[in-house]
Parts: sequence; structure tokens; C-alpha cells
Amino acid sequence: MPEFLVDPDAKARAWLDAHAGDSPHVIAYNVHRCCGGGKICEVSVRDLKANDDAAGFVAGSTLDGAQFLIDRRAARRLPRRFTLTVRGAGPLKHLDLDLTGDQWGELLYT
Repeated sequence: MPEFLVDPDAKARAWLDAHAGDSPHVIAYNVHRCCGGGKICEVSVRDLKANDDAAGFVAGSTLDGAQFLIDRRAARRLPRRFTLTVRGAGPLKHLDLDLTGDQWGELLYT
């Protein structure tokens, strides 16, 4: 049983159907330091890369079985069930998490 239930909305479901593949999607969490010492956190949904280490992820899936790998650093801060949506337009269209303001704050700033 996966630790997380990923619930795609209608737009995300259509995107997933159009981009179906054999490998799971990854919910990646990146932390960068800026020149003043501040911390910049980013979350993205992307395809699995060859150099991704499976030990750095926990399992997630949709009700219909689509698989996701979630970065362990993000997993500590995410609700056990969350929604995916599509944001952007044209070539910038991408999958994204659909969280409340408090959930984004917990994920990015805690």
C-alpha cells in the first residue's frame, strides 16, 4: 500500500492520460541557497530520471494505479492525500500540486 494517495483533478487526469509511460512520475523537492544565505525551496512534478536514487523517495499512487515517487524531504511535510492539477499555458503547461496556503507554507517554509 502506498504511503500517499495522489488525487488528480480532471485536467491532471487528462494530462496523465496523454503522457502515459512505464516509469512513475516524481514529485521532486529542491533546496537552493541564495547569495544572502536564504533558502529557496521548489517543488516540481517531473518524469523519473536515470540518476534518481529510489531510496530517496516514498511511494504514492492514484486510485487507478498511476505511480508516483515522492521526495522524502517533501513527504515529511505533505498531507497523506493531496490533489494534482495542471498549471501554465502552451509549452509551459505542467503538473503541479494543488495545496491550500497553509499546506504550501508547511511544505516550503517549515
